[in-house]
Amino acid sequence: MASVGFRGVRKSYGKVKVIHGIDFDIHDGEFVVLVGPSGCGKSTLLRMLAGLEEISGGEILIDGKVVNHLESKDRDIAMVFQSYALYPHMTVRENMGFSLRLRRAAADQIEQRVAEAARILNLETLLGRYPRELSGGQRQRVAMGRAIVRSPKVFLFDEPLSNLDAKLRVAMRAEIKALHRRLATTTVYVTHDQIEAMTMADRIVVMHDGIVEQIGTPLELFDRPGNLFVAQFIGSPAMNVFGGNVREGAVDALGSRWPLPPGVAAAQGTAVQYGARPGDLKLAASGVAARVVVVEPTGAETELVVEVGGQQLIVVMHGRTDAAPDDVVYLALDAAKAHVFDAASGLRLG
Repeated sequence: MASVGFRGVRKSYGKVKVIHGIDFDIHDGEFVVLVGPSGCGKSTLLRMLAGLEEISGGEILIDGKVVNHLESKDRDIAMVFQSYALYPHMTVRENMGFSLRLRRAAADQIEQRVAEAARILNLETLLGRYPRELSGGQRQRVAMGRAIVRSPKVFLFDEPLSNLDAKLRVAMRAEIKALHRRLATTTVYVTHDQIEAMTMADRIVVMHDGIVEQIGTPLELFDRPGNLFVAQFIGSPAMNVFGGNVREGAVDALGSRWPLPPGVAAAQGTAVQYGARPGDLKLAASGVAARVVVVEPTGAETELVVEVGGQQLIVVMHGRTDAAPDDVVYLALDAAKAHVFDAASGLRLG
């Protein structure tokens, strides 16, 4: 196991700057997820850590040692790719043991490590098969097994589940998290799927346009997003956000009055962006009047699209409702659940 550090890391392709001075640490044994929209720089950062991309400035450290100029093979990391990258002419056993054979490890040691990895990943009955004979989930487990047998200091995952169907992604998320709990190896995981990030990470690094927007535990980012980008990126469905102005201890927005959260002191007339998560808006006997546009029952929950002051908002309620399109309902929001951001900077207030 090892810690990982980024110190002022930058990356440019010619005159195009894609990573703008990133600084943060990953602790020994931690599972950290880099998340953000496509093109934000998360995969580039991972590839620089792996030694597959040269950095343009700053330092990358593994276990306190600067590795900028070390070859990938000398960094003691193992990477699992989106495309699996299995050798089609090799069996599962041969694919998993290939890196050890390159290192000229003893045959009995290779067999022992492959057998152990196969047992952990439930691949024991598949060791004699070829990749073409495996499902997508089985191929991904083989790719993980190939990483495990190396006993690296750091595991790197680059969007490993994006080629799988929705049901299998859920199952594989659980497998990867259980694997991390068992091995306790420092893990850096890249995804654009914030649900993956929320369910798997010890900490999440939210990236956007080559910078780090916020770092925190999943619930820290969900409950107290530091700016508008994080607020709208983390959480599904996305946070409802709309503009308003502070007036007499509340926010005037969409023709209604919305409560200020405790501890937020803003000058009269301050322009703000007001946020309310869909699950925090409740149907009530009185409050903000809203017209129902769409009702989407999903079983345990019901999602309502409603219109308030000309803007559509999403409400997620547990259970079911008799509300129908064009009905008028009333919304209530606990002030402690509200989020207020400065309209100019996008930074959280309070």
